[in-house]
Amino acid sequence: MLASAGAGSRRMMEAAIVAGRVTVNGRPATLGERVSGADRITLDGRPVKVVQGPGNHPRVLLYYKPTGEVSTLRDPEGRPTVFDRLPPVRNARWIQIGRLDYNTSGLLVFTTSGELANRLMHPSGGIEREYAVRVLGQLSPEQLDAMRRGVMLEDGLAKFEIIEPRGGQGANRWYQAVIMEGRNREVRRMFEVVGLGVSRLIRTRFGPFKLPETLHRGKWMELSPQVVATLLRELDSPKPS
Repeated sequence: MLASAGAGSRRMMEAAIVAGRVTVNGRPATLGERVSGADRITLDGRPVKVVQGPGNHPRVLLYYKPTGEVSTLRDPEGRPTVFDRLPPVRNARWIQIGRLDYNTSGLLVFTTSGELANRLMHPSGGIEREYAVRVLGQLSPEQLDAMRRGVMLEDGLAKFEIIEPRGGQGANRWYQAVIMEGRNREVRRMFEVVGLGVSRLIRTRFGPFKLPETLHRGKWMELSPQVVATLLRELDSPKPS
């Protein structure tokens, strides 16, 4: 329940319980203890709101974010947010998996499971992010090689797992780019290092989730329980060494 509430992964919560950091109704919690939404639960002294959603599997939404929306629940400047168009959910809340900046469009994934969100966002998960990138200009073979090996940003080395030309018209060129991290504006900053500005950036894939061709900007699509069940099985299966 703690993991589903977004407090951390199941393994992290088990460690917190063993360490005595979790209480139930004022007493230390124990592993395997059954609780309900009526119980008062704290983690490191802070209350945790536990919700129980319907069904055996979490809900998962794919959303095509347009430019001009911020990836936050509420914006102090009053700008539209990616949560504004999402459907209401009972006895749960939508958790955003990853973010996109204001001027970037494309795939965002939402779920009602904090545990699933943590698993997909944790660096150890090895989740790929794929983008379609339009730039003014063209990368030379030497620049392509450099971006595959890694370029230095102010917050450390960054590289593309895949960076391939995908055509274009006039001075504009498109590239397919895949990275394993989700640092702020990472794709844009990598192109800036080699002297090219990104004029359009679209995320087309996040891990196992692809942006559906039939999904329009500003619209969402919910995955069926069968698809979610398959996804959870794949995440639980051992990874090849």
